[in-house]
Amino acid sequence: MKTEVREAAVVAVVVALFGALLGVLWWWLAPSVPLVGDVVDKSWVVYFNDTEGEQAVGVDGTFTLLALTFGLVSAVAVFLWRRRGGVPLVVALAVGGFLGSLLAWRVGVWLGPAEDVIAHAKEVGKGVTFSAPLKLGAKGAWLAWPLAALVVHLGLTALFGPRDVEPYLQLPEAHQQPGAGAGPYGAPPA
Repeated sequence: MKTEVREAAVVAVVVALFGALLGVLWWWLAPSVPLVGDVVDKSWVVYFNDTEGEQAVGVDGTFTLLALTFGLVSAVAVFLWRRRGGVPLVVALAVGGFLGSLLAWRVGVWLGPAEDVIAHAKEVGKGVTFSAPLKLGAKGAWLAWPLAALVVHLGLTALFGPRDVEPYLQLPEAHQQPGAGAGPYGAPPA
């Protein structure tokens, strides 16, 4: 059991650290949300440049699709590394995926445009389009990585994992009697 827990801890840490890569990819691939600043009644306000644009949804969708991909890849890698599975390994895969999602979110926000949109609007000037900070509106996207990893790992284990030996189907030959068969309802004949 100690070995399984140690291996699970390694899996959780390694999977979580790949969240930094997910964050960089999210920052790089997510569409930018164009904003524009204006002065109304001597105070700055910020509007969407395209009120019907779907870029904000695209930011969430990009994160979710990347997280699903990372879940698939991490589940396959963990399965190939250790086919026999085990509860600690599966828990580590889920925890590592969730922590990786949180790390990816923070890295993406950190790398993205400035979070203070009013200060950014003042800096670029009135009527000039600028990019909104990366924001994950659908917080449930944090669960995409761990859920994908669990489902894929479960499927791989069910299809290709080692099978448990059924002890009652494989009797040693010393206990088998030639010609002995089961009677009605599985009881030996009298």
